[in-house]
This record gives sequence, C-alpha cells and structure tokens, in this order.
Amino acid sequence: MADKATSKPIVEDEENEDLNSIRVCGMQFAYEGEPPLFADFNLKIPPGSRCLLVGANGSGKTTLLKILAGKHMVGGRDVVRVLNNSAFHDTKLVCSGDLAYLGGSWSKTVGSAGEIPLQGDFSAEHMIFGVEGVDPDRRLNLIELLDIDLQWRMHKVSDGQRRRVQICMGLLHPFKVLLLDEVTVDLDVVARLDLLDFFKEECDQRGATIVYATHIFDGLETWATHLAYIQDGELRRVQMLSEVNELKNSANLLSVVESWLRAEIKREKKKPTNRPAQIQKTLTSGSSPFMSSRHMAYYR
Repeated sequence: MADKATSKPIVEDEENEDLNSIRVCGMQFAYEGEPPLFADFNLKIPPGSRCLLVGANGSGKTTLLKILAGKHMVGGRDVVRVLNNSAFHDTKLVCSGDLAYLGGSWSKTVGSAGEIPLQGDFSAEHMIFGVEGVDPDRRLNLIELLDIDLQWRMHKVSDGQRRRVQICMGLLHPFKVLLLDEVTVDLDVVARLDLLDFFKEECDQRGATIVYATHIFDGLETWATHLAYIQDGELRRVQMLSEVNELKNSANLLSVVESWLRAEIKREKKKPTNRPAQIQKTLTSGSSPFMSSRHMAYYR
C-alpha cells in the first residue's frame, strides 16, 4: 500500500483556487450521535476530470458526494466549494443545472411537493418531457442513447428501465459538475458503456467534471483521468490514474482496488476490539443501535 497522499492536491495552485471545479478544505463532518466521519478532509479536482471515487462500503463515498451536492451543511462557506461557490449555501448551482447529482433513489424534485418517486402510474414521456428549459436535441439524444421507450409505465418497468429514465432526467440540462453514486449498477453492459462514452464526450468537449463512485471497474482504466481512494473517511490517495504505479504492473483497475481493500480488511482484523462490551452496554442501556437517525447531520 502506498503512502497516503492526503496533502497532495491534483492541482497544486494555492493562489488560483478557481482553477479547481471542486475544492474541499479542512472539512469536518459527523452524523448526529456518531463519531466524526471526516476530520480535516481536503480534496481538489480540476475541470475536465473524470475522477473515480473508490473505497469499501461505509468508507464515506456517498456522504462525500452528498456534501459536494449541497445536501449537508458543513462548516462555513469556504469549506466546500464547487465551481467556486459554496456547495450548500449557493442554491443557484443546482437550480441552474451546473451541479447535478445522481444517486440511488429514483425520484425527482417537484416544487413544494419535494421528492417524488419515479414509480407511479405515469409514462416515461410524462416524466422526461415534464422537465422544463431543455434543449430538444439533447433530450432526443439522451432518449436514444439510453434506449428509452416513452410509453413505459413507471410502475411496471424493471429496475434497469426505471434507472434509465432517472439518468435521462438528471442529464437533460448540461452540467458543469456531475456527481454519480453507483447509478450504473442496474444497467446492462451496452447501456453502461454507451453512457460512459457520453460522459467522456461531455468532459472532453465542454470541460465538465465528473466524480463517479462505483464498485464496477470494467472499462474504467481508459475512461477515468483521476482516482481518489477513501478509507474510513480519510483520503488515502488522490492522483492521476496514469500515475498509479500498481496499475502499471496489473491486469486491470479491479485487481488494483481489490488489493487495496483486502489490505484494508487485514489491518482491520488485527485491531483490538471491545465489541462484546459495547453490545452489552447497548443492551443494558435499553437503547437500540438503529435508533440514531443518519438523516440528522451536523458539523463541528
């Protein structure tokens, strides 16, 4: 395992922070009632990058993406900056479509109604054409790219078909920063590869930036430009993919990430634990480990 590279940014330019599409500086974050997940977390990602976010389950990937998407307030306005704006405070980022987030839930935001599940008895056409201010050519391109039948009824389609509609709706407005959290897991091989090609064109032609958290690494050796590896809320390394030494002597990216995670598991097993005592304390206190809501977050 290489030494951690937390202090080494992708772009080393302290005087021109606006060169970074994403900048996180000294971030601290914890869910209510739980130990800090992030402590003094730093990350910089330049425009045009396609950055893979890798790590074990529970390492903090989803939380980081939600923070970057402005779904959690963290510290002051300068702690998490996206496109040189505060990710949480500057709502114009999302409203303008410059910042887009695609996660695991199948929903869309509709005015005061909030998040509406994409599983009701309505058609794909109703959902897709219900998004306002869209370039018709871009919409048609996405419909064809994702092979969407506009007559699909959202309560009858498969998970993969519903996911295609979700992705289409999330990409209708041209983005400058796109955050992806395992959104291709329900897609077949052809649909996934076609979508990755689309993302690459968006970065190459428009200078868009993508951060993609995934456990599926097929074909990503030539797709990604950068890689960020998180372990238990700590940024262990962040670098250009071409500079990952292990990849030069390995068959593929999957085997490299697998070696990191297996080494991580071995280290965790060697750590002393007082788990039985913790369980006993929980039982005697009359509380449940599931009572604390992870939806309530705070910053320090």
